[in-house]
Amino acid sequence: MKKKRTKIVATISDMKCEPAFIKELYEAGMDVVRINSAHLDIEGALRIIKNTREVSDKIAILVDTKGPEIRTTRCDEPIQVKKGKKYKIIGDPGNKTSGDTIYVTYKPIVSEIPIGYSVLIDDGELELRALRKEGDALVCVAENSGILGSRKSVNIPGVKIHLPSVTDKDKAFIEMAVGNEVDFIAHSFVRSQQDVLDVKAVIDQYHGEVKIIAKIENEEGVENIGDILESVYGIMVARGDLGIEIPYEKIPGIQRMIIERCIYSRKPVIVATQMLHSMINNPRPTRAEVGDIASAIYSQTDAIMLSGETAYGKYPVEAVKTMTKVALEVESNKEKFVDRPGLNIIGEISSYLAKVAVETSIRIGAKGIIADTIMGRTIRDMAAYRGFNHVLAQCYSLRTMRELALSYGVYATYQEQRKSVDEFIYIALRNTTRAHDLRDDDIIVVLAGNFSGRSGFSFIEVGTVRYLRDLVSIKEEH
Repeated sequence: MKKKRTKIVATISDMKCEPAFIKELYEAGMDVVRINSAHLDIEGALRIIKNTREVSDKIAILVDTKGPEIRTTRCDEPIQVKKGKKYKIIGDPGNKTSGDTIYVTYKPIVSEIPIGYSVLIDDGELELRALRKEGDALVCVAENSGILGSRKSVNIPGVKIHLPSVTDKDKAFIEMAVGNEVDFIAHSFVRSQQDVLDVKAVIDQYHGEVKIIAKIENEEGVENIGDILESVYGIMVARGDLGIEIPYEKIPGIQRMIIERCIYSRKPVIVATQMLHSMINNPRPTRAEVGDIASAIYSQTDAIMLSGETAYGKYPVEAVKTMTKVALEVESNKEKFVDRPGLNIIGEISSYLAKVAVETSIRIGAKGIIADTIMGRTIRDMAAYRGFNHVLAQCYSLRTMRELALSYGVYATYQEQRKSVDEFIYIALRNTTRAHDLRDDDIIVVLAGNFSGRSGFSFIEVGTVRYLRDLVSIKEEH
């Protein structure tokens, strides 16, 4: 199977996480496993982690925290909400929702919602408008009819809610993630740089190396995207809540803006939410869904994400295969090199060589770029050019190898750090020729330099696989 360049994140449920199933998704094109802490406990998360590691040590694992969210409380049976009827909203997580009283998990909610504002429930399926306050209750009128079930999401567009950025459940999952060498924490509802720093403080408390992905889901997060980018490994454009908090017609522009900011900052970006929603129940996607995936890829995102499609849908493997097919088709038709301004994160020489390597590989018809890395910065810099040729990264750290599973066009392998260019090339060719079907007459660009403790690129070589192999052999003889 051809290897796409755009990465796929797939959500896995503890109810369906057997190694054979994860292997099917991996072989279909999944690069990263997402664990949604909002829908399982730590025991379930550990089962997913264990089974994923059994399949491959190259699959990255991302744990999605709940973050500062508000939900309705449980109800014994679904409530029929009727348009025009009045309902009370009360902040009391210990009470059950019933009749005309909707209890929510955030106690100060009544004091923080101005009269006249809308309260959106269940991803916007129900809309209530605040009329007045009566003691500890917010009296609202239903703007539409619908069914209210247990523990549904609550959004208040345009209102800054003063929730703590990290909940007790988040802290427990972060501790678990650190202890089990999870690669990423995707923190929900990031509103500011301080939210990221609060997550980082918990990671540091347990001496962890888990990288933080900020989920942008509200207007505050969009407004503060510059500051947030300074403190995170990457960004997830979580369009579900974002489309509720912000007028839906603005979402495509915001998505494109965030992708461009991430490319400039040399940080991975994921486009998420309902990309193949119809495939939860149907074996084929809609044309609109295919267009949505294509639009994200044309916009140069690093990764696209599946949620319910793979967590509980009827056609999870087909959904991943669909994304892979669309990605391969779009990638074959879009520009093969993107020369946009970007932050210099690796130094003048390394940055120049990275750009030259990507551009040269396209001009001479190379089959790939072999490059070494310690922390992954140099590889992410190359990935930002969105080159047509795969970057076959040789990583001196297993963690770095998995982290690069989120970077566009990168396929990483682990090898121990070498003391010479010749030794590096020999091992790299051995690692890549079989895995990537490289033939003796295929042209390869080699970019390296992280030897003897140095950091950054300082060496570039171009030649066929046979030439490079013979070159190393000749040097060894002498």
